[in-house]
Amino acid sequence: MKTALLATAVFMAPFAVLADPLPSWTESDTKTRIIEFVNAVTDPDSPDYVTPADRISVFDNDGTLWAEQPVYFQLTFAMDRLAELANADPSILSNPTLEAAAEGDLQAIVDGGHDALIEVVNASHAGVSVEQFQDSVANWLDTARHPDTGLPYDQMTYQPMVELLRYLRDEGFRTYIVSGGGLHFMRVFAEEAYGIPPEQILGTYTDTIYETGDGAPAIIKAPGIAFIDDKEGKPINIERTIGRRPILAGGNSDGDFAMLEWTTAGSGPRLGILVHHTDAQREWAYDRESPIGKLVDGLDKGPELGWVIVDMAQDWDRIYTGGD
Repeated sequence: MKTALLATAVFMAPFAVLADPLPSWTESDTKTRIIEFVNAVTDPDSPDYVTPADRISVFDNDGTLWAEQPVYFQLTFAMDRLAELANADPSILSNPTLEAAAEGDLQAIVDGGHDALIEVVNASHAGVSVEQFQDSVANWLDTARHPDTGLPYDQMTYQPMVELLRYLRDEGFRTYIVSGGGLHFMRVFAEEAYGIPPEQILGTYTDTIYETGDGAPAIIKAPGIAFIDDKEGKPINIERTIGRRPILAGGNSDGDFAMLEWTTAGSGPRLGILVHHTDAQREWAYDRESPIGKLVDGLDKGPELGWVIVDMAQDWDRIYTGGD
């Protein structure tokens, strides 16, 4: 019996080694280029070998690791949270912008631009400890459902990208999120959703205050945005926080262009990956004219910079981690 089991194990071993690391990706040039890059930088005999310490990979979140339509999920949370707070204390709706947000009037917030968005974020995010804020995010994720898919928001992560993150870590990469989304917001779900711990998440963050008072010491989220982790802010934050230039960067919009540009401009082997939303049937198709996830420079300049442009409709067999 032991001999038979041993023979079976020996026979099956090559198949385990050859297991597809990206099973939700179609057999395309896109998948081939990604795997060839990873093989090249992890093979000690390759001229492109990169030591594990320098195998840094960074990824945007909204539109890259999970969906972002019809509006960034954090804004949906902010509006839902504001409505909940207003039920307890209607006086917080001190102006028409906040009244509109509490009623779910997204167009009013869009029309109000940056100032309206900041008002909604301040009213829904500030004045509580980080722990209290993150508890409210966790409760929202447990109960809220996307209006189009009916899925929990944290099940609208992209299965192919979750596989890519896992594959990279298996090959000795460190994986970071570098997103315009809120730092404290993403830290609630990213470890479970992507396997990325809180200390490897870079994002936009609000001002905070250390308070003692009569209770336990706490970090309180104050009004105001301290740093916006978008566009040129992304490479700045990477350099400041990680201290190493990544060798791989993934994004989906022109908000990620500077991060991919800086990453791939370094010496040695580099890879930029852009997720192009081309699948109107299984997700959404958008790029140049979209107010969310606008992609112009990446499409025009990415190919000549050697970036991999992921055609979602053609390159992915499956979209979300949740659902069928």
